Amino acid sequence: MNLKLWIPILTLGGLAAMALFPRFRAEAGEVPSASHYKVLDPIRHGNLTVFPVVAGISHDTSEFLTLDEGVRSGEVAVTEYGNLRPLMRRRIIPSQVDGARVNQLVLVNNSKRPLILLAGEIVTGGKQDRVIGKDRIVPPESDPIDLSVFCVEPGRWTASSAGSGFGSGNFMAQPQVRAKAMGEKNQEMVWDAVRKQQNSIAAELPAPAAAAVGGTTSYARVMQNADVKEKVDAVAAPMERDYRSLIGELRDRKAVGVVVAVNGEIIWADVFASTDLLEKYWPKLVRSYAAEAVVTKTSDHKASVSSAQDFLDNMEGRHESVESEPGLYRQTEITGDGFKVFELTSLLPKTGFDVHTAKMAE
Repeated sequence: MNLKLWIPILTLGGLAAMALFPRFRAEAGEVPSASHYKVLDPIRHGNLTVFPVVAGISHDTSEFLTLDEGVRSGEVAVTEYGNLRPLMRRRIIPSQVDGARVNQLVLVNNSKRPLILLAGEIVTGGKQDRVIGKDRIVPPESDPIDLSVFCVEPGRWTASSAGSGFGSGNFMAQPQVRAKAMGEKNQEMVWDAVRKQQNSIAAELPAPAAAAVGGTTSYARVMQNADVKEKVDAVAAPMERDYRSLIGELRDRKAVGVVVAVNGEIIWADVFASTDLLEKYWPKLVRSYAAEAVVTKTSDHKASVSSAQDFLDNMEGRHESVESEPGLYRQTEITGDGFKVFELTSLLPKTGFDVHTAKMAE
């Protein structure tokens, strides 16, 4: 059984930033930032800008499994609440179970590695496609866990052709949708964000493609539409290629994340415990950023390195809430003036480091 401990506390001065970020050792001639991360010169394509982020340390994350890896190997299974029997390995099935629920799925990690789940990851299938609502770590060879999710397909409540099981969508919801799931934790707001995205992207397409996009309520199908993919890839593909090349060049400097700006406005940051984790998540992350960019009208304004650095440096909040599963993970949510920070810290043996930190502008 999962044991959850909620601890609301007030942030004390700069202690929040010190707790969130590893110490950054500046190279000769560089001034350490308040956050101990260093923002580098940006990569720009159209109205999307990403600033590479390097850190003082890159942790060993080789033992962690991602959702895409687990689903692809068959070691991770996700199903509707109430369909536990195919997933159970050791425990006796209760004689009665509830039916499927919009905001609940059941997940089992059958691998021998701990599983990382990131808020914003899409799972497709079942009675509705869902988006994962919060970062968390699932232990190896786990019993079924109750997975907090939000629906991103409001028009369907019947099993897909694949049955009750789910697969990884291999993509991440764009920041606008992620923010409603992570920050607001509100199903109606998630649906509103999905509809807004659908309408905005349909407006960018020729009539036949716009009709196809407008004719589905599935966020996943919208993003997998050939015309939509062409538009997103026009921004994402060169960005993915350029930064993947840069990650290789920056491996010795420990590239661990990005700060993201659309139309010169900084909207998001994703930072990981290692360069390896960044490389694994980068293809789906960059497409989520690109999806946000293609539905935003272009302007000439450009974000600066200093503004991106300030975004990372400003981590002092007015309030913190902590959810902890002892010996497994701690999730800290910091609310500040105009932003929220979400930090996932591993509490597994030989870890104790921040696996993923996301910051969103509000």
